[in-house]
Amino acid sequence: MASVSKLSPYRIELEHVTKSFPLQRAGLLGRRHSERFTALADVSLRVAHGESLAVVGRNGAGKSTLLNLISGVAPPTSGRLWTDGPVTALLELGIGFHPDLTGRENLTLNASLCGLSRVEARQRYGAIVEFAELGEVMGDPLRSYSSGMWLRLAFAVAVHSDPQILVIDEILAVGDEQFQRKCFDRMAEFRRQGKTIVCASHVDGIVSSLCERAIWLDHGRLVRDGKVEEVSREYEESLRSAEASR
Repeated sequence: MASVSKLSPYRIELEHVTKSFPLQRAGLLGRRHSERFTALADVSLRVAHGESLAVVGRNGAGKSTLLNLISGVAPPTSGRLWTDGPVTALLELGIGFHPDLTGRENLTLNASLCGLSRVEARQRYGAIVEFAELGEVMGDPLRSYSSGMWLRLAFAVAVHSDPQILVIDEILAVGDEQFQRKCFDRMAEFRRQGKTIVCASHVDGIVSSLCERAIWLDHGRLVRDGKVEEVSREYEESLRSAEASR
């Protein structure tokens, strides 16, 4: 069922959500048969207004799938999902951008994808460019930008679209340390304003200071939900144990 909104004390609710994808595999005599890969399995979750949630897990654990579902990029295969309020997502570097357009043109395009009108985009243009620190290159085509510059523009547009729910994948690892700190400072400000943040991360010190809660996904299943320090410690211990066993 596709994501819908409803009145609720929570910003995000998932009830027994599963997401699977068809796979085509070659069999005997070249015949192909269909299988399904389950990226997320029977996940139930509630995120309150103003809560900041870290999502941790190895590559392929289902983190990006969960964020895609919350963002409305794809519907669940089964189960029910609600979001209360507009969602702005930073899921993959380059989504919503065109490399042949200028930074200025891409700002307008991406702002519209984040729900801003052309008038609102013009009104916030100066603040967005100042935050991104890209004033000198906004007239250049985006293909001339580094990955860190793409991130600056994408994040600046997202945080100036006034979202109630901000969803961020591990895209922030692209930026330099100074800009990462700037991003986390802005997200901390969002938290103080009562906005809801969901971010996928390996829970380093900065994210631990931002999020009070974390969930741990493993092979598409929610295996732990609790205080960020506790979930982080257990997750990191499991990584060390797996590494030692190898």
